[in-house]
Amino acid sequence: MSWTEQPIFFVDFEGSRASGILEYGVATVVGGQITETRTRLCRAAGRISAEDSAVHGLTEAEVQTEAPFSDDWDVFADLRERGPLAAHYAGVENGLLKSVWPYPRASTNFARPGERVIDWGPWIDTGALYLQLYPKLGTGKLGALVAAVGRQGELDALGARHCPPARRRYHAALYDALAGALLLCLLARDPQLSRLSTTQILALSTLDGEKRDGLQQGELF
Repeated sequence: MSWTEQPIFFVDFEGSRASGILEYGVATVVGGQITETRTRLCRAAGRISAEDSAVHGLTEAEVQTEAPFSDDWDVFADLRERGPLAAHYAGVENGLLKSVWPYPRASTNFARPGERVIDWGPWIDTGALYLQLYPKLGTGKLGALVAAVGRQGELDALGARHCPPARRRYHAALYDALAGALLLCLLARDPQLSRLSTTQILALSTLDGEKRDGLQQGELF
């Protein structure tokens, strides 16, 4: 089965280990299309530094009445059971997710069909994919990549449709999730890449040669 037929959940978090996850955005990708989104603000688990606030635009006052991210265990555990998670340079999202819940429920191992695993990964990583597949673009930054492939207007239209009015910009969780999901959709529209299996696209999503070989050989990630 092509990876494009598999639901993929593109995730972005705003926050840090110190503050906790302050906002999440999830964009569902199926068949090269963004089919569903969800987002919300989350109460801080620690101090929000002025430096971090200057980047993501969130303050303690804005999130103090929100439920903590930890309340959404069922949301993320259910997503992980339904399909692989994706992110742009997924190490950050993986680390933040594991800082709240080290493991999900036992879920399908999408790198090894027919087996189950207790892990949030392996992740589909658009940062690693574009770095390998399109090195001539000369950038790995999310906004620069969207501009380089000529999709900023499409992203802004998606943001207007799906994001809260004050969060239609980079470093807002759902907007960034939509940006990464749009990059993933472009890969799904490539005739050669669309024929890859989920295992193959997961293998391409790591820059670690040993991990890539392990995925392709059906070994544990």
